[in-house]
Amino acid sequence: MQTISKTKKIILSAMLLAITIVLSRFLSINTELLAIGFSFAPVMLTAIWLGPKYSAIVSGLADLIGALLFPFGTFFIGFTISAVLKGLIYGLILYKKDTEFTDKELFIRLIISSLIVIVFVNILLNAVWLKIMYDKAFMTILSIRTVAQFIMLPIQVLTVYALEKALKPITKKYLFD
Repeated sequence: MQTISKTKKIILSAMLLAITIVLSRFLSINTELLAIGFSFAPVMLTAIWLGPKYSAIVSGLADLIGALLFPFGTFFIGFTISAVLKGLIYGLILYKKDTEFTDKELFIRLIISSLIVIVFVNILLNAVWLKIMYDKAFMTILSIRTVAQFIMLPIQVLTVYALEKALKPITKKYLFD
């Protein structure tokens, strides 16, 4: 894998940011305690292709811009912090500069990064934010989020794996110098 020019990185980041906002704000199920959707996919693809800095920025900006333009509840900075952490974790685990992962390595890294994000960010940290915001029973929030997140785990891993495999010829042809 070769490098991507800075201009292409910015353009790709902007496109993936727009897709993330659409997926999170219009094509997902959002309740007071739970959000189910596919907004993880563009963030994880950003992590694979561009690294932790870009994926953290895309994820954080998607949360901020989405909350400002298309709110579905009270804005809380904790969720933006969670979004940045998600992008950072994905980027640190899924990005491999100058070379590519084998299919097996990518699959294992997708599982590891998804598990870390699900357990520490989506379940624990977001449950703390929800407890602060709504003052509901912490264990109730935790149990609801845990079930939903672990149902999403295989969906998340398989979706991103399939997308990355399908888009690999296109990214090699148009992105990499």
